[in-house]
Amino acid sequence: MYPYNPYMNNYRNNDPYFNSFEHRQTITGQATWTEGGQVTKCNIPWSDYNQMTAAVGEDSPFRCGQIIKVRNLSAPVGREVFVKIVDEVQGYPINRINLHRAAFAALGINPSVGVINVEMTPLSNEQEKNWADYFISVVETAFPAYTVSNYEHVGKSGGSSSQTKDSYEFMLESPQGSKHIAGDLVYDANTNDVISLLIRQV
Repeated sequence: MYPYNPYMNNYRNNDPYFNSFEHRQTITGQATWTEGGQVTKCNIPWSDYNQMTAAVGEDSPFRCGQIIKVRNLSAPVGREVFVKIVDEVQGYPINRINLHRAAFAALGINPSVGVINVEMTPLSNEQEKNWADYFISVVETAFPAYTVSNYEHVGKSGGSSSQTKDSYEFMLESPQGSKHIAGDLVYDANTNDVISLLIRQV
């Protein structure tokens, strides 16, 4: 495991895209759950994104592949989960979201409850891209003989606090061969301060 460099602890992302919050519509509504199923309209499997997946209505402002922050408004209030939209359903209300059972449970709710009140907020594409670019720069600094040839954002999690964890996997290439690297980035979603970063070879 490669620990996060101490000099990075004070890193704050000052990119204008990070700190100029674009218009992001928050919708208050209800969440239900499903066991998933076959790949449907979005052509993304329900098993994607560590099963942190969901379906919305065709008229919803959220779109296929978009990452949505879902905040639990029922007890325990404040629990959050990040889900990827993998299906769009005709006639489904815009203020409803159908979560994979695993995502529903991650909100701290027993699936037997069936329906809970939630807030849904889309994550900006600029924010996703800039954290990925930052992580790539750290990985290439840790492995100076290698270049990142490909990467995948494999998960996002958040608790009742403002801390958010992004998980990535990277493929590194060099004349000497290739490496597969995984890493977790924890940051404060309110201030964009990096809290910790760990990378490991897998």
